[in-house]
Amino acid sequence: MGGAGPRGVSLECHRAAGGAAGCRGAGSAPIVASDPALGALVAAPSCGQGLVETLASQLLLHGNGYVQILTDGAGAPAELFALRPERVTVEADARGWPVAYRYKAGGSAAVLPAEDGAGRVAVVHVKALHPLDDHYGAGCLGAAAGAIAAHNAAAKWNAALLENAARPSGALVHDPGDKGMPLSAEQVDRLREELAESFAGGANAGRPLLLEGGLRWQALSLSPAEMDFLALKDSSAREIAMAFGVPPMLLGLPGDATYANYREANRALWRLTVLPLCAKILGAVAQGLSGWFAGAELRVDLDRVPALAEDRMALWREVSAADWLTADEKKALLGLS
Repeated sequence: MGGAGPRGVSLECHRAAGGAAGCRGAGSAPIVASDPALGALVAAPSCGQGLVETLASQLLLHGNGYVQILTDGAGAPAELFALRPERVTVEADARGWPVAYRYKAGGSAAVLPAEDGAGRVAVVHVKALHPLDDHYGAGCLGAAAGAIAAHNAAAKWNAALLENAARPSGALVHDPGDKGMPLSAEQVDRLREELAESFAGGANAGRPLLLEGGLRWQALSLSPAEMDFLALKDSSAREIAMAFGVPPMLLGLPGDATYANYREANRALWRLTVLPLCAKILGAVAQGLSGWFAGAELRVDLDRVPALAEDRMALWREVSAADWLTADEKKALLGLS
């Protein structure tokens, strides 16, 4: 399906890259609406999920977000429901314009018209830029697919190393002596079964091994270069974070997470990722609801974002120091009535 993201990718990579932090930031952003009823409609949770946070996650993962506008008996919007993007297919007319959305769930499908009988929007489609597709957006998972695969492979390899004490424990070497009699197939199978049952696994760690019949134990180990998968995970995590628009300093990797770097990275996350994401979502929702709310407008109240407090303080100091401005002009520059 065109609206679905890459399959087989765990959401742990999305969380590890900081993408979940961006979604939570978008969901917690203070919203200002041109109409109190409009603001209450957008802020109300649907099926236990916040609208903005859900759409932010869907846009980052899939590149598409669909909002069904549910109306009451009088035809007024009563709820905004975010549809699962991997279940939605865009249906276009002969000219290529979307006219309906097919939603598949539980073995059945429902066709949702793009507009209601009065010509108002019934389904709002929010999508990220896709230069090669007219109907579907491109998510961040596609750009980070290679780094995510390397990150998952490194995690599985490290887990396997830990289960084997981070090294191959060793090898049984048979010394046939002067007679030169090799081990038979039955003897080899019996040794494998005994080793698996009595000496393998964490519960049997450290148990002494009794050898007989010309057998001796040869310890083996991996070189430090072969065991250096932590650097691979860190490099992959940085690439995933950059694909999601998250500064890598927020991942807490060694050498990056100083206090000054964290503070500046948090501001960059809001300025370069969270606020543009909120603007895209709120702009699309406001446009879809303009048929019920004339001049509908939704935006983030920058004065109530804690991460931008230093920017506001710097602006206040600069405006306050401008003696050539009147008090009313200073209030206008600060956005105060």
